[in-house]
Amino acid sequence: MIDRSQSPSGQRHSAGVQLMLSILQQFPPYRWTQARLLRWGVRGRTAVIAIPYFWLLLFFLVPFIIVLKIAFADPRNGLPPYTPLFEMVDGGNAQGWLLDVKLYLRGFMTIFTEDLYWQAYLNSVKIAVVSTLVALLIGYPIAYAIARASTTARNIMLMMVILPFWTSFLLRVYAWIGILKNNGLINNFLMWLGVINEPIVMLQTDFAIYIGIVYSYLPFMILPLYSNLEKMDLTLLEAAADLGSRPMKSFLKITLPLSLPGIVAGCLLVFIPVIGEFVIPELLGPADTLMIGKQLWRDFFTGRNWPLASAVAVALLLFLVIPIVFLQRAQSAEAKGAHR
Repeated sequence: MIDRSQSPSGQRHSAGVQLMLSILQQFPPYRWTQARLLRWGVRGRTAVIAIPYFWLLLFFLVPFIIVLKIAFADPRNGLPPYTPLFEMVDGGNAQGWLLDVKLYLRGFMTIFTEDLYWQAYLNSVKIAVVSTLVALLIGYPIAYAIARASTTARNIMLMMVILPFWTSFLLRVYAWIGILKNNGLINNFLMWLGVINEPIVMLQTDFAIYIGIVYSYLPFMILPLYSNLEKMDLTLLEAAADLGSRPMKSFLKITLPLSLPGIVAGCLLVFIPVIGEFVIPELLGPADTLMIGKQLWRDFFTGRNWPLASAVAVALLLFLVIPIVFLQRAQSAEAKGAHR
C-alpha cells in the first residue's frame, strides 16, 4: 500500500515524491524556483517534475539549435569555419541597418546527391539491424533465465549484466583488440589446442565490428526484456499446462506475445545508438568501413566542413525520430499493461 501524505498546497503525493520535496526544500535555489512556480500557479508535484523536464528540454534544444544553425551555413576558411546565419547590413540612410538572413542548403543537397552518404546511411542501418537481431537472440534467453531464477541468483545475474558499465567504454573496446588480434587470446588458445596452424584474421574485419557492438550494447537488450518477463503472470503458463499445452507451444502462444513490448524496447535501445556508432568501427573494423558516424567524424575534423557534418547529424536525428516514437509507444503500452 502506498503511503500518501497531504502537502501544504492541498495536493496528495506519494511517499517518494513527499521525500523528494522535503529534501529539495533544504536548497535555496529550489526554494527560489518553487516560489516563482507557485506565483505562476504551478504547485506541488508539478513543480517537482517541471524543473528536471525544463533542464532536459534545455540541454536538448540548445545543442540541437546550434547544430541546426551551422547546418544551414556555408563552409569558409576562418574561425568559426562557417558563415554567419544572421548578419546586420547597412541598408542606406533611408532604411538604416537591416537583418540579413543567409540560408545555405549545400550540406543537405550533398547528402541527397552524393552516393557516399547514401551508402553510409544504408550500411549503418544494415550493421545496426544485424547487431540488434544478434543481441536479441543472445539477450532473450539470458533475460528469461534471470526472470525465472531465484531472488538471490537473480540479483547476482543482474549484477553480472551491469558490471561491464563499471569500466570505461573505451577500455572494453580496447580489450577486444587484445582478444581478437593475430597474437591475441583467441588465436593463441586455438593454436595451443592444435585447431589451427596459423592465426585467423579477426581484427579489422566486419566480424570484429559485430562482436564489439553486440558485447557493448547487450545489456541494453537484456534489461528491458528482463523487466518485461519478470512481471509476467506465471499462472497463465500453469493454466496452459493444465490444458495440455506443451512448453514450446506455451512459450510461442503466451510468453513471446506478452514480451513483445520488452522486445521492441530492447531492439530500439540497441538500434538507435548503434546506427550512429563511431568508436567501435574505428577501432575494431577495417579502415574502409563506411558508417555514417565515421563519415561525420571525417567531415568535421578532417575536412573541417562543419556545415556538412551538422547537416549529416540533423538528417540522422530526423531519421531516428521514427524508432524513438516507436520506443515511446512501446514503453507506454508496457506501463499500461503493468497497471492493469
